[in-house]
Amino acid sequence: MNRLPPLNSLKCFESAARHGSFNKAAQELSVTPSAISHQIKGLEGFLGIELFRRTKRKVILTEAGESYLKPIKHIFEQLEFATAELKSKQKIGSLKLAVAPAFLTRWLMPRMERFQERYPDIQIEISSSTGLIDFSAGDIDMAVYFGNGDWADVEAYYLSPAKLFPVCNPKLIRPDQPLNEPSDMRFYPLLHVTKRKDEWHDWLQQNGLDPKVFRRGLMFSSGSLTAGAAAQGLGISLSNVDLVRPEIEAGTLKVLFDQHLVSTRSFYLVYEKRSTVTPAMSAFKEWIIEEMVGD
Repeated sequence: MNRLPPLNSLKCFESAARHGSFNKAAQELSVTPSAISHQIKGLEGFLGIELFRRTKRKVILTEAGESYLKPIKHIFEQLEFATAELKSKQKIGSLKLAVAPAFLTRWLMPRMERFQERYPDIQIEISSSTGLIDFSAGDIDMAVYFGNGDWADVEAYYLSPAKLFPVCNPKLIRPDQPLNEPSDMRFYPLLHVTKRKDEWHDWLQQNGLDPKVFRRGLMFSSGSLTAGAAAQGLGISLSNVDLVRPEIEAGTLKVLFDQHLVSTRSFYLVYEKRSTVTPAMSAFKEWIIEEMVGD
């Protein structure tokens, strides 16, 4: 082992070689540029070989540095893989999941008993999340996203289309302004999701209607809030029937028409591309896809 250089010096060498910069390597490894320089000088002294040519703006690998970098990168990749594999074996019977609040409370929670009955040995920890997950910075294994499926650095598995139907509280409908056909909605405010302003526009155009003649109502930050506002009689929302079924069954929301929005947005199960898929992750993936198909 005395014939091997220190691990820290190899880490500094690999990072500096990859970035072509001591400063960027220092940022990545959370040390000072002078510490990177010191480690590499020590490595060069240990090897008796110059690995970099220093210029004012950047550092360039020598021919010897280039040949040394390839096996060093391979060694670090093997080390990373072995570490990830070992960690996955330690949590073979556990799963940490992040889910959007509405999907969690309205769709997932009512079905979790079925998952637990099938996989009683898997310990699952669920948290709510409204944004994208930084898998590398935390301990979340999987997440359910809503969108177009084009997120970077994750494996995304299509679960279900989001079929959005017009819904409102039946008490909103005035006797003198019945909602017999979609064009009748022009007499009522339409509730919007701030980041999805195009949904009502697309639904109306999809059904041969001019969006300009319809009233814009309140705007909310999420679909669950627009559905809640609709249940309170504040207007008509475009909502996923699977997520507002309790209100429909209770009579505080009513599906007005059979036409749903044909949307490119869907639910996806995602996890980090570089992660090792554990048996618990595989089990949950298989189960949630099966549940979605069965709905």
